[in-house]
Amino acid sequence: MTDMERWRLILGQPAARCTGQLGEAAARRDAALEWLYGRDGDLADRDVRRGGTGDSEVQTVDWLDDIHQLFPRETIERLERDAVERYEIVDVVTDPAVLERIEPNPALLRAVLRTKHLMNPAVLAMARRIVEAVVRQLMEKLATEIRQSFTGTRSRRPSNHKNSRNFDFKATIRANLAHYQPDQRRIAIEKPKFVSRTRRHVEQWQVILLVDQSGSMVSSVIHSAVTAACLWSLPGLRTHLVAFDTNVVDLTSDVTDPVELLMKVQLGGGTDIARAVAYGASLIDNPRRAIVAVITDFYEGGDDHDLVRTVRKLVEQGTHVLGLGALDDEAAPSYDRVLAQRLANVGAHVGAMTPGQLAEFVAEKLS
Repeated sequence: MTDMERWRLILGQPAARCTGQLGEAAARRDAALEWLYGRDGDLADRDVRRGGTGDSEVQTVDWLDDIHQLFPRETIERLERDAVERYEIVDVVTDPAVLERIEPNPALLRAVLRTKHLMNPAVLAMARRIVEAVVRQLMEKLATEIRQSFTGTRSRRPSNHKNSRNFDFKATIRANLAHYQPDQRRIAIEKPKFVSRTRRHVEQWQVILLVDQSGSMVSSVIHSAVTAACLWSLPGLRTHLVAFDTNVVDLTSDVTDPVELLMKVQLGGGTDIARAVAYGASLIDNPRRAIVAVITDFYEGGDDHDLVRTVRKLVEQGTHVLGLGALDDEAAPSYDRVLAQRLANVGAHVGAMTPGQLAEFVAEKLS
């Protein structure tokens, strides 16, 4: 494909007078792009992309076949994500013929969780394939990140035990710089240095994840489920996972199976953060050995004064309270900063984290 054809695909039909007409392969790409992005209502005003050559009767399944033939993998994932999240083409995840062809990815997992209530049992069984595949990918990634936070060295104290595995290269160089021999361009090692390696010792702690299951929090719900599953297997750590809207649902019994857990989540509805935090507080055995992480957009539908009072009591009794506007790979939340600040004022740690950062926080408190 020529550079002029690329510009023509970006700018749409109005650019044809400058770029020339498209070849056959580029024209097919233009039709696929027009089928999706031609849905933007303001394109005529902006004169950006109109007049594609696509057939208006093209079905989603045909469009998916086309883009998988015409575009590289990264572009395909972007097109599928835009179809689901930007234009809400729900048959991407509710049509059995489409589900047979589509490649599992996080955007489609979010779409499945948002639309699974529209699916009949047969379609839901097919959609589960997407859930299983994406959860497996996340588990492989997050399990490594989380375990690294809880294993390895905590301290590097000097040791007289001379073992090659414990040889401290940098400390040895520093200690023997005085013995540098310029003519031979080498350091005579008279005092080799070694360290002792101390594994982290994890005492019995509780981590209570309270997850807002409103529609805007779907990525955080997914990562919370997978993170809880990874934390569950760590020694000395007891993990709880609780989902909430206006009701509170304890999902801890399903933590070991994040796929089943996500299939039970009901996205949407109102939000009663105060009620969820009160429930989380009731689960605590030892306040000074507990971390309560509230993952929410902080748009409270319940009693915000009650929420602030409960958080203050938790902090005063020695419990670590995290208020997270997001728990996902991007950690770029949109949340009610006024309420979040009120919680920070009474001692909560407020912000956003990736699952790996949450694991590091937990490991730091446990060490």
